[in-house]
Amino acid sequence: MKIPERLRRQAGRYALVDGIPYQLPVDSRNSPALVAAFPINAEKAKRLLPGNELHPVRVFGKGVLLLTVVNYQSTDIGRYVEYITVIACTHGPKPAPGLLPLVFRRYYGLGGYVFDMPVSTEISVKGGKGIWGTPKVQANLDFHVTESTVTSQYDLDGMLAMRVEMQRPKKVWLPVSISASAYSQFRGLLIKAYSYVGGKAGFSVLNRGACRLYIGDHPRVRPLKELEIEPRPFFTAFLPSASAVLDDHFENWFLTYDEPPSTPPEGLESVVDLGLDRGWLNPPSASLPGADKDRERMAPNRSGG
Repeated sequence: MKIPERLRRQAGRYALVDGIPYQLPVDSRNSPALVAAFPINAEKAKRLLPGNELHPVRVFGKGVLLLTVVNYQSTDIGRYVEYITVIACTHGPKPAPGLLPLVFRRYYGLGGYVFDMPVSTEISVKGGKGIWGTPKVQANLDFHVTESTVTSQYDLDGMLAMRVEMQRPKKVWLPVSISASAYSQFRGLLIKAYSYVGGKAGFSVLNRGACRLYIGDHPRVRPLKELEIEPRPFFTAFLPSASAVLDDHFENWFLTYDEPPSTPPEGLESVVDLGLDRGWLNPPSASLPGADKDRERMAPNRSGG
């Protein structure tokens, strides 16, 4: 996994930010992760992007909803599950043309707007939101891997928020080493953070039966139902043992609008009283209406690497 030389020079040093101790670089190791990218309505996705300089990426006319769930096994703040829902986007004064952002990533500011990021522990909320501005909330989460499936469910306030069920690839062989940019809104700012991920992945491409995504009725995720998420994902991937490094450098800009904002944005009041608790809430238990019938429709074959 390639990381900036500056982060390599920081290795072995220590930091204390908002009461949270870190040994640099901020990283995770040996953590299983699933990834699924679904086509969505790009015009409706644009309505969920804040400010005026984020624009949905279009792949053959479709926007992209990217779901990543990581079961962190080793971090500076302990074990936790992170459930990341992202809308692929570019950053700039106007939308990028066609597929060019996939080639010229840095020029067009290719990344993902983080719509939601529930996590298992309070300390993860405090660090992720207070430092990097990510929309974290402590929720009921799980992550299960069997010989044939990878599943994860997200409940909040006793309600089903999301559930993903993925067929586990037969082979894990593709080396992965990528850098990723994530955009979040917090305190009226647009914040861009960087991370670097490595590992080996098994994958599936354009396989309708490879993955099933359920969106619940919790108000936090209800806007996702308007995106017309298609059942056939662009791709799915499973990394049994991923490693990642989170950059200690990030950027931010004022979010601007055509009219003066009338609602104050979420601010530091949402994190200032949080503690450093590493305990998890109970596992998710909300039921899925019609889930048995939906699971029966998942294709029995498994494809990809």
